[in-house]
Amino acid sequence: MFDSSKWLLFSTFLFVLFVSKTYVETNSQIPDLRIRKTGSDWPSFLGPSGDGKSPENFSIDPWGISGPSLVWQTKIGESYGAPAISRGRLFIFDRHQNLARLSCMRSEKKELLWQFEYPTDYKDIYGYNNGPRTCPVVDNDRVYIYGPKGILHCLNVLDGALRWKIDASSRFNVVPNFFGVGSTPIIEDQLLIVQVGGALPTKARDVYLAQGRIAGNGSGVVAFDKMSGEVVYQVTDELASYASPILTTIDHRRWCFMFTRGGLVGFNPLTGQIDFQYPWRDRKLESVNASNPVVVGDTVFISEAYGVGSSVLQVYPRGYKIIWNDLSSRREKTMMLHWNTAIHHQGYLYGCSGRHTQGSSLRCVELQTGRVMWSDPINERTSLLYVNERLISLGEFGRLMLIRINPEKLDVISSVQLSKQHGLEYPLWAAPVLSNGFLYIRGKDQLLCFDLTPSKN
Repeated sequence: MFDSSKWLLFSTFLFVLFVSKTYVETNSQIPDLRIRKTGSDWPSFLGPSGDGKSPENFSIDPWGISGPSLVWQTKIGESYGAPAISRGRLFIFDRHQNLARLSCMRSEKKELLWQFEYPTDYKDIYGYNNGPRTCPVVDNDRVYIYGPKGILHCLNVLDGALRWKIDASSRFNVVPNFFGVGSTPIIEDQLLIVQVGGALPTKARDVYLAQGRIAGNGSGVVAFDKMSGEVVYQVTDELASYASPILTTIDHRRWCFMFTRGGLVGFNPLTGQIDFQYPWRDRKLESVNASNPVVVGDTVFISEAYGVGSSVLQVYPRGYKIIWNDLSSRREKTMMLHWNTAIHHQGYLYGCSGRHTQGSSLRCVELQTGRVMWSDPINERTSLLYVNERLISLGEFGRLMLIRINPEKLDVISSVQLSKQHGLEYPLWAAPVLSNGFLYIRGKDQLLCFDLTPSKN
């Protein structure tokens, strides 16, 4: 007698075997160009886990007045996006006059391998630079870029050949946001999850002219088949923010958290089923959410810099519980993250609090209570990167600090002004990148590579 259950099990096994074999073969076709092969890749925004934490465990020597050892420096176009690094290749997405360009180069040598370009006429309505705001996303033999006008490209890693492209803004009727598109997509299994934020028909040319009165059309988040570009699902009426999606596993189930323009959305990334939507946005018209959620177990921290501050939720299927939040009556918020994302380590959050340069401070906050452990004024907005019990702090004016993780005080080991040493110009808003012991930093139009590994001398 035919046993359908056994056949289903066997066919599922064959499919998994085929997918696994295809993955291994595809990945093995990409030559590893690294010279130093003791570290890890940094394949997208905020690293392999999307939390700004490097899994590398080398020690970092204190540096002198000249800073860490410079390996190479090169001129690049305008952008606010950080590079991505995979198998010895560095991908940087920027703009050169009227062309958006993805460049692929040797990460340790800056040797150019290929470039992909397409015409763009994006113009920032507030006068900021007109380059990309997102980071490339590398997935085995493909790399994805998402431009400021919402055009999504899938390219070959080896030669930059176009696989597919989608004008997501046109397809889903996106009303241009304050600063263009600035949310980096993320890969989940066979899906490319993108914050799109489409709207119902309106006569307004942008969100500012609409005075924020825009209704979503159910394409707040769109999941595309990463191989073909076909739409798999779309969910939520929320409009787009500048935060990027975060993936995690809680109690054996996959979750995606998207800090949209209106607040936090928690959903199943494989099916698109929404578990909850938590409103969290200041009432100011120009208010944006730009800091990524920080997920620790079943706890999610979110923060913004325009007024409402921070909140921590305990999440579960179909709901959430508020652990704490910054009440509107409080004059001093626990943490107000602008475009930087906090680093979590052993129960504490480390981040730069402040909407503006003046008055910004580095802070340590206890995750479960919201207690501010310490706050040091630095009057410079910074991005943080964690590696082996150290924080690397990159300030918007070029101050690079090596900080010992310490919930009791700001413990600076070394500090250098890169703008003086290497001519880096404001703004240094792109998050620093670490791969195989090399630190990558971009300024206005320069990209630098430093070696952080201990000196052989």
